[in-house]
Amino acid sequence: MSITKRKIINDPVYGFITINDPLIFSIIEHPYYQRLRRIQQMAMAQLVYPGAVHTRLHHSLGAYHLMCSAINELKGKGVEISYEEEIAAKAAILLHDIGHGPFSHALEEVLILNISHEDLSLQIMEVMNEALNGQLNLTIQLFTNNYPKPFLHQLISGQLDVDRMDYLSRDSFFSGVSEGVIGYDRILKMLAVKNNQLVVEEKGIYSIEKFLVARRQMYWQVYLHKTVLSAEKMLVKIMERVREIYQKSDLQLATYSALDYFLGDFNGKMDNASLAQFCKLDDYDVIGGVKKWANHPDPILSLLCSRFLDRRLYKSSIQAEPFSAVFIQEKQNQAIKQFGIKAEDVHYLCFTGIATNTPYQQKEEMINILYKDGTVKDITQVDNTLIHQNLSTQVKKFYICLLT
Repeated sequence: MSITKRKIINDPVYGFITINDPLIFSIIEHPYYQRLRRIQQMAMAQLVYPGAVHTRLHHSLGAYHLMCSAINELKGKGVEISYEEEIAAKAAILLHDIGHGPFSHALEEVLILNISHEDLSLQIMEVMNEALNGQLNLTIQLFTNNYPKPFLHQLISGQLDVDRMDYLSRDSFFSGVSEGVIGYDRILKMLAVKNNQLVVEEKGIYSIEKFLVARRQMYWQVYLHKTVLSAEKMLVKIMERVREIYQKSDLQLATYSALDYFLGDFNGKMDNASLAQFCKLDDYDVIGGVKKWANHPDPILSLLCSRFLDRRLYKSSIQAEPFSAVFIQEKQNQAIKQFGIKAEDVHYLCFTGIATNTPYQQKEEMINILYKDGTVKDITQVDNTLIHQNLSTQVKKFYICLLT
C-alpha cells in the first residue's frame, strides 16, 4: 500500500496550508520556484511599513491555498472539475508570479527592458514543463486562457482572482494597514459558475464592494504611498544611471552576479540561456550592487546609492493637478545648484511622473453577479453599488521627486 506524500505549511495569514500532490511538490522544490524566497512581495514598502518584508513565495503559497478553497467550494456546488483540472489550476496559481525579477514591479520596466513578468512567467513554465515531461501542459493552457472552461483561468487571472484576494489580505497583514482587510472567506463561499463563467452569488455583492474599496485604499495608502514611491523611483534611477555609464571594463560597476549580464551582454531576446541567467537574479544581487556602487567615482551614482542605503530619499509631493513648468524648472535649478551637476543629468535628482489607479476596469473581465432567478449582471449594473459611482473611474495623481 502506497502512502501519499503530504506536507503542512504553517502560514501566518491562513494557518495551515496542505500540499499533497506530486506535481505540486515538484514545482515547489524547483530552483526557479525557490528563487521567489529571495524576492520581496512589496519591493520598498518596508521603508515605510517595516513589517512588509514578506516574499513572493509567501504570496504564491497563499494564493495556492485560496485556489484550493475556491475549487472545493465550486465542486461542492456541483461544478464539474476533474482532478487533472484541479491540479493544473493549483499549479498555475503557484507559478503565476514566477517571472517577477528583483523587487517585483519596482524594477520591472528598467532591469529587463520590454518584457513583462507575465511573459517571463509563461517562458519559465514552458522550460519547467520540458523538465517535467509535459506535466504542465494543462497548467499552461489555463494560464493562457486556452481551455474551454474559462472560469478556471478567471480564478488565476481576472478582476476577482485568488491572486488579488491573497495580496490584499497578505499585504495588509504584514504592513499592519487594516484598510486592505477583505472578507476573502465569504467571497469564496459566494463563488459560482454560470455558462462556464465565474460569477458571484447575489448575497456577496457587499463583500465585492468591500474588496474593490480595499484595493483602492491599499494602492493609495501603501503601494503608491509617496515615500514608497520615492524609494522605488530612486532604485529605478540608480539602475538607469548604471545602464547609462556601464562599461564591461569598469570593474567598479561589476557585481559578479547575473545582474552584470543584463547590464551588458543581454541583447533583448529572452532565449533559454538568457532565461537561465534571469532565474539567478534576486533582490540580493541588486542590493549588493547598490552597496558597491555607493563608492563608485561617478558622483550621481554614488550619491543615489548612498542616499538609498541610508534611507535619505527624494522629497516627494503628490497632487491632483500637473505641476507647472515654472515650478518644475525652479526645483531642477535648485538641484543643479545644490549638487553641482550638469543640466542634462538633473532628471536623476528631480523629475515628475503620473500615478494611476483603477480598482475596477470594465475593459477587463467583469465581475458578474448571479441573481436567484438565474440572471447575470455586471456589478456596475447593480443598483446602489459604489462601483457604478466611482470605483470604475481611473484616479490620476501627479508627483514630483526632488533630492535635497
